[in-house]
Amino acid sequence: MKIQRALISVSDKTGVAKFAQALAARGAEILSTGGTAQLLVQNGVPVTEVSHYTGQPEILDGRVKTLHPRIHGGVLAVRDNPEHCRAIEELGILPIDLVCANLYPFEATVRRLDCTLEEAVERIDIGGVTMLRAAAKNHRFVTVACHPSHYDRIVADMDAHDGQTSETLRAELALDVFKRTSAYDAAVAKYLAARHPALKA
Repeated sequence: MKIQRALISVSDKTGVAKFAQALAARGAEILSTGGTAQLLVQNGVPVTEVSHYTGQPEILDGRVKTLHPRIHGGVLAVRDNPEHCRAIEELGILPIDLVCANLYPFEATVRRLDCTLEEAVERIDIGGVTMLRAAAKNHRFVTVACHPSHYDRIVADMDAHDGQTSETLRAELALDVFKRTSAYDAAVAKYLAARHPALKA
């Protein structure tokens, strides 16, 4: 299946405008959130705000943005499962073919000597990890990008496969996601254990 709909929500915005431009030029609709959406609009990329698509505003100072059935149903639906396809159609959920996300800079934040526990906790990503893991789990159908180094590879693969990505690339990118999220969780566990010596990472 061609990439027709992409969800882009990143903390590290390196190269993301160019990537979104390339996706839009190849016919993909772009869903996005907050600062990422603003940057893409500034760079001429047509964007649908996630809050407009879900019908729910971002809440709790941005803690809840993408945690919604219309997002995760679109990412996790198994495209060759008739029951999944029927369910999302009945609920008005659109398939999401590509997820581009990266995580709040927890490691960089806690390296600062003046970092407080409260600051560190606010840098524990929830929505980004959830979207990445969902897309990686469903990589038979969904392409996932968790690092700017993935962007050119994805565009080149789309051009080589008539707007689709190869199964091999999707599997490689999914593996990168699980490596990244496991390292991220390990960094959080290590930090909390150091702050609370009675705990063990």
